[in-house]
Amino acid sequence: MKTWWQRLARYALPYWREMLAIALLMGLAAAVEVLKPWPLKLLADYILPGRPLPAIVSWLHAAPGGAAGAGLCAWLAAGTLLLFTTAWAIQTLQAYVQSGVALRITYNLGARVFEHLQRLSLRFHYHQPTGDLVRRVTRDSRCARDLALDVVAPGLTSLITLLAMLAVMWRLDPSLSLTALLVVPLICVANRRYYRPMVEKTHEQQECEGALMSHAERVLTSLPIVQAFRREAHEDAGFRQIAARTLQACFRALAAQLKFSLSVGGATAMGQTAVMVAGGYRVLQGNLTVGDLLVFIAYVGMLYTPLETLANLTATAAACEASARRVFEVLDSAELTDDHSGQPGLVPAGGWRGHVQFEGVSFGYEPDRLVLRRVNLEVLPGQRVAVIGRTGAGKSTLMSLLLRFFDPSAGCIRLDGIDLREMSRPTLREQIGILLQEPFLLPVTVAENIAYGRPRATREEIVAAATAANADGFISHLPQGYDTVIGERGATLSGGEKQRIAIARALLKNAPVLILDEPTAALDAQTEKHVVEAVHRLTQDRTTFVIAHRSSTIRDVSRIVLLHEGQLTELPPRAATTALSAAMCGERNETWQAPQDAPLAKRIH
Repeated sequence: MKTWWQRLARYALPYWREMLAIALLMGLAAAVEVLKPWPLKLLADYILPGRPLPAIVSWLHAAPGGAAGAGLCAWLAAGTLLLFTTAWAIQTLQAYVQSGVALRITYNLGARVFEHLQRLSLRFHYHQPTGDLVRRVTRDSRCARDLALDVVAPGLTSLITLLAMLAVMWRLDPSLSLTALLVVPLICVANRRYYRPMVEKTHEQQECEGALMSHAERVLTSLPIVQAFRREAHEDAGFRQIAARTLQACFRALAAQLKFSLSVGGATAMGQTAVMVAGGYRVLQGNLTVGDLLVFIAYVGMLYTPLETLANLTATAAACEASARRVFEVLDSAELTDDHSGQPGLVPAGGWRGHVQFEGVSFGYEPDRLVLRRVNLEVLPGQRVAVIGRTGAGKSTLMSLLLRFFDPSAGCIRLDGIDLREMSRPTLREQIGILLQEPFLLPVTVAENIAYGRPRATREEIVAAATAANADGFISHLPQGYDTVIGERGATLSGGEKQRIAIARALLKNAPVLILDEPTAALDAQTEKHVVEAVHRLTQDRTTFVIAHRSSTIRDVSRIVLLHEGQLTELPPRAATTALSAAMCGERNETWQAPQDAPLAKRIH
């Protein structure tokens, strides 16, 4: 099984050219770093004592002013400035390339997580706070970028620099080089000791931050209720409580990182002290020049910088692993709902007509608690069926199974003779329109909301659908007409206006099967009249399921079915009032049974 970093690495592979350019820039940066101490050695060992320069830089004597010591000092100063300027230019270019790669890797992984979240079943989302999922998309998805550019890139840079420094130091003095390397075992021990605690503490911190975002998201999306019931102080206290836990988790993660950093810093300080003592002793014995010692001490400092960088990458890698764990918790979830299994382009003979069959369907959200028991129901094309029953009887569950938000635990559902499980969910849902009691509108234009089910619809088709839904009149009076942007969740429209836009959306989709969930329940009588007219046009020649709670909703249906204790009872239209009253009795926990004086009533299961 691939490790977390191997799985993340594949998101960086498409940018191998940029990564190669970064590696080349790293090599150049390492070469410049190796040259930085040499002007100081030339100054201490050759210019100040008045000795001739070594052959490799003897050309400086022929340069303007190179015959005098002051001129050579000026040239060495210029060389030092050139080295630092070159290093700065290389680092700037490397940062620019890395930033571009970082953003692309982050957004690609974030898009992958977001895509997968949309395909996960409602069962998964029911158990996951929305704010925490948002954090996984927007923050935790940076782990691939952090691995590539905050771990691998600086790690390679430091490793190249480290090897170059060691090569030069070994040529200067092997024994002092070995002394400088005595810190490596200590750093390895610290890495082994603190890596796993850093991963766990960082993961705990990220979980707390996700809970904090979830609390904020939940409160802000239900702000009218919070303000109406004056629960601001309570919610603020809850936020502060979660924030306090998050702060404690941050401090625990920081403490683990500081312990590791102190261990590494202490080890390198001990190594540098040992080199200074041993080197000073070698100078006193005459086995090493002062210039060599200065260069060597400079190299030790430069050696420990990449060594500390490599060691401190452990903390960054720990944070990457913690974030990657949260990302892969989503990507590894198998509760997919938007699968594309089944025959591609599956169309029944004669096209889609809307013939729906429930055959022995049983279902429960928990294995030992069935909501539906052996339900059988056949609805012919064009029929309008009202589904009634008390709250919790399973009406919405029945429609959720038709939409394949869930699959039956027993039995099957067919559309035009095809088992829904043989169809891909996108194909199925293209054949079903939905109109809810509380229409969900997006904060985009009116035209985009109407065309949400058919994004390629023309403006003429959008206007025609709005006209049929009795919506064109009020839309035309909006500030920008069909191009007016609707507020969040349709807050800038009345209930009737939102419902008519939703009806226009369903009309434009033109699906053969339609689900209506009490679309006029929250409307006044005058508004309901306009909506009912639009609904009547919408249901013409469509197989329609109406979830009903009052008699006006089932006025024009051809069949009525009652869900009671997980089983289906079909009643004739004349028993509608009695059945709805029975459903209300069920709301009050009263006992009701199918009327015995209704000879046409029959129980279907």
